Amino acid sequence: MNLKVKIANILFLDIETVPQESSWNNLSEEHQNLFEKKTQYQRKEEITAEAFYERAGIWAEFGKIICISVGYFTENKFRVTSFFGDDEAKVLADFKFMLDKHFSKPSHVLCAHNGKEFDFPFIARRMIIHQIELPKKLNLFGKKPWEVPHLDTLELWKFGDYKHYTSLKLLTAILGIPSPKDDIDGSEVASVYYKEKNIQRIVNYCEKDTIAVAQILLKFDNQEILKEADIVRV
Repeated sequence: MNLKVKIANILFLDIETVPQESSWNNLSEEHQNLFEKKTQYQRKEEITAEAFYERAGIWAEFGKIICISVGYFTENKFRVTSFFGDDEAKVLADFKFMLDKHFSKPSHVLCAHNGKEFDFPFIARRMIIHQIELPKKLNLFGKKPWEVPHLDTLELWKFGDYKHYTSLKLLTAILGIPSPKDDIDGSEVASVYYKEKNIQRIVNYCEKDTIAVAQILLKFDNQEILKEADIVRV
């Protein structure tokens, strides 16, 4: 697969999100009603909105970002760092600062697994909610499809088959890449955050996903995957 992008110009990323509130009862009546209407199609009639609230983190209107992990190639190493914490506005502002300072050139590209459907729009929507000016790499207004500076490993794997979905866990397994899901998975993040209050465990998980995305792209480009010694966490 000829990506036509220098790997040093790619910023790999993954985000972890949770419901904005720890429980349904903490929502205002207005937001409960809005969530009920928003999720009516996904829930069907047999599941109540309250029971479904544990999944609220997948919608930018009802969720929040608690971690953004990024990785990039430099000096024959893959460097990984994370922006995380309870203050979502600070997480987003710090991420934006890094993008504006180090990844704002026309040649720079963002890459995530299912990033075009989830990570990129989720970050942009939460920035707008916090009144943070969108960085160039997330402001797609007026851009033609071929001008969008985003790579998506899920989209690349689809090869035009728009009905096809392959999880990060499945794709790493079939490509012979170490699994990033050796501790927790996405369905457990909210519980780890609100009940265990162990955000470092979530950061570790998020960073593993970011590394896995980079590994997948290396495989797509017929390159050797990273060894643990190649990865530097900063």
